[in-house]
Amino acid sequence: MKTDIEIAQEAKMLPIEEIAGELDIDRNDLEFYGRYKAKLSDDLLKRISGKKDGKLILVTAINPTPAGEGKTTISVGLAQAMKKIDKKAVLCLREPSLGPCFGMKGGAAGGGYSQVVPMEDLNLHFTGDFHAITSANNLLAALIDNHIHQGNELQIDTRQIVWKRCMDMNDRALRHIVVGLGNKTDGFVREDSFVITVASEIMAILCLAEDMNDLKDKLGRIIVAYNLKGEPVYAADLNAVGPMAALLKDAIKPNLVQTLEHTPVLVHGGPFANIAHGCNSVIATKTGLKLGDIVITEAGFGADLGAEKFLDIKCRKAGISPDAVVIVATIKALKYNGGVKKEDLKKENTEALRTGSANLIRHINNMKKYHLPVVVTINHYLEDTEAEIALLSDICRENGVNFTVSDVWAKGGDGAIELAEKLIRLLDEPGKEPFACLYPDDMSLKDKILTVAKEIYGADGVEYSAKALTQLKKVESLGYEDLPICMAKTPYSLSDDPLKLGSPTGFDIHVREIYVSAGAGFVVVLLGEIMTMPGLPKHPAAYGIDVNEEGKITGLF
Repeated sequence: MKTDIEIAQEAKMLPIEEIAGELDIDRNDLEFYGRYKAKLSDDLLKRISGKKDGKLILVTAINPTPAGEGKTTISVGLAQAMKKIDKKAVLCLREPSLGPCFGMKGGAAGGGYSQVVPMEDLNLHFTGDFHAITSANNLLAALIDNHIHQGNELQIDTRQIVWKRCMDMNDRALRHIVVGLGNKTDGFVREDSFVITVASEIMAILCLAEDMNDLKDKLGRIIVAYNLKGEPVYAADLNAVGPMAALLKDAIKPNLVQTLEHTPVLVHGGPFANIAHGCNSVIATKTGLKLGDIVITEAGFGADLGAEKFLDIKCRKAGISPDAVVIVATIKALKYNGGVKKEDLKKENTEALRTGSANLIRHINNMKKYHLPVVVTINHYLEDTEAEIALLSDICRENGVNFTVSDVWAKGGDGAIELAEKLIRLLDEPGKEPFACLYPDDMSLKDKILTVAKEIYGADGVEYSAKALTQLKKVESLGYEDLPICMAKTPYSLSDDPLKLGSPTGFDIHVREIYVSAGAGFVVVLLGEIMTMPGLPKHPAAYGIDVNEEGKITGLF
């Protein structure tokens, strides 16, 4: 059996101007990064702004497990299937982070015959967007320390600098560091931290900005520190907005690539969903809606994280809403949630499947709370038995949702035709309730946290650390109570305990820390032991990656 990278490397890609032509994009509106990648010009984005929007489909999933769910693979396969049934489809995805590529997860361009290509470029440096975001983040950090060294006119309290440096790699040694050691000319000694680039507020800002002016406005509102009076110090106070925007002038433009079946894909931005808001850029999604009749996008990890943030943060701020939701699951993952060990997942076990399906049912019911039509699709494996598929079909029917089996890894777009056709019928149904966010803007922050905890996670309540309560009062005193919340927690459980699988009950969530991302426009709530700078596993994926004399990369599954 061929690996994902072998399949991708054998692909016959079309020149990117031919892919653009399918969306009526002229060659002059492309900024080329080689033959198979291009950014869309500002002129194009302005010119299509008055066009009617297409339909938006959100792809989400159950909580991830070691067995894998294949959410991106389904998204790619569905986009290819839409093209096969003569729909003008556009796929909108996030850019992969180097952290997972060299850590545990591997690449993030789909799999099998449902991949985005060029796969190696996408998973590695791509068009340099992440480098630009990292540079803008660290320029701001450098300007803070330089301002203090040069006399500290803003009276920044060095004990209350909240801006962190970043890099796009898992490196636990950088979570807590000391900077400024050495001579007097090396700056003031202070504690500092790194976050992974996908957790940087610059990443969130880029993905939520509408255009360059909006980007600059959001950059200026970043709180970098507090002064000796306890007042916030903003990036604008450090004259940092112009140079940061200059670094991001190309990164703000969406990237156009293709699937193995030559369906157009806009890949742009990449915040993680466990520690950030988990969605591709507003600019890319809105551009896709102007260019295509059907737009498929995904939100990271399970629906308790990515989808909740897509709906309560991105949709709220961008003024968009999905017309349908696809929840991806695998029978193996549901059996894992039902207590089956990883080594036994290939064996038929309908009892464990029924038990583990409680996780799927919770996600179904959660998506219905937003008044959205839902389709469940199973990412099919050869080991799935007819009895297991029939049971899951019955469970979905009992919970009032459509059910399909998708085989997009092996069959590409042909493996999702049934899913595509059911979605088209669902999109055409009249009388659907209007989309609604889970909580209103004017609800208190504590009530917003409690609402997500109870309605999405199934928790009984919320426990706060003393530090978090102090931080909450600070955020409220600064006037940020109207912002949505961005919950950061483990993706592996509906709770904040990664070992609580299935659909846990009788638990509280534990708020460790709260801070405001004023530029991005949300309040971050850290739960449990979640880290904003991941570490590498004992045997990282990096060990298996290599390149030969001809420049051919191997091991980037």
